[in-house]
Amino acid sequence: MTVEQYTPQAIWGRELRHYRLAAGLTQAQLAKLIHFSESLISGIETGQLPAGRDFAEQCDRVLNTGGALARLLDWRRGQLIPPWFGKWRDKEQAALTIRSYEPLVVPGLLQTEAYARALLEEPDATIGVRMERQALLTRESPPPPILRCVIDEAILHRPCGDPAIMREQLLHLAGCTGPRLSVQVLPHGMHVGLLGGFALATLSDGSDILYLETAIRGLTTSDPEDVVEAVECFEALRTEALPLNMSIDLIKRTAEERWT
Repeated sequence: MTVEQYTPQAIWGRELRHYRLAAGLTQAQLAKLIHFSESLISGIETGQLPAGRDFAEQCDRVLNTGGALARLLDWRRGQLIPPWFGKWRDKEQAALTIRSYEPLVVPGLLQTEAYARALLEEPDATIGVRMERQALLTRESPPPPILRCVIDEAILHRPCGDPAIMREQLLHLAGCTGPRLSVQVLPHGMHVGLLGGFALATLSDGSDILYLETAIRGLTTSDPEDVVEAVECFEALRTEALPLNMSIDLIKRTAEERWT
C-alpha cells in the first residue's frame, strides 16, 4: 500500500468496506438502505472522500456495528485543519488580493468567534486555529492582502446562534471595512452565484488560484478554464451587488431591526 492508503480517512473507508462485506451487501444495496449515493460510498471506501457523522451513523444502524464507525470518526478531533483546506490556506497567506463570494454564511476571514462557534460546533482548539487564520488581515509584514467580499443578502437574515451573536457579527462586518477591505451585499433575487461560494487568490506572479466550496469539502485549483470562469462570475456578482456605502448601511440596519 502507498502512504496515502494509511491515512486515517483511508483506514476508515476500509473499515466501512469490512462491515459492508460482512453484512453481505454490495455498495448499491447499502446505498439504497442508507439513502446515500453509491458513488459516495465508493469514494469513502477508497479513501478519496471523507465520511460525515450522519453517514457514519446510518451505516452503523444498517450494518449493526454497535456504533463503531461513528466512534472511529473521532480521529478528526486531532486534525485541526483538514488537508484539503491546508492547500488553500497556503495560497491565501501568499495572496496579494483575495476575492471572495459567499451565498450562505459570513466569509471565514470575517467571522466573529461567537458566530464561528455557533456555526461549526467544534472543539476550542479547532475554533482557535480558525480564528488565527484571520491574522493575515492585520499583519505588518508582508502587508495584508486586499480583500474584496461579496455576500448574499440572505446571510444577514440567516440565524447562526442567538440574536446577540448575529447582531455582533453584522456590526463587525460593517465596522471592518477600509481601503484594503470591502464587503458588498448582493440583494435578494436570482443571480449567477446561487450555485455555490468560491474565492480567488491573486499571487505575486499575477496568477490566480481558485477555491471552490462543495457539500463535502473545498477544492483548490489553478485550472485556467475554471479560474477564468470564476473571475467572470465574481465580476458579474460585484456589478450586481450594492455599492459599498449602501451595503454597509443595509448591514447596520439589518443588525438593528432584525437582531435587536
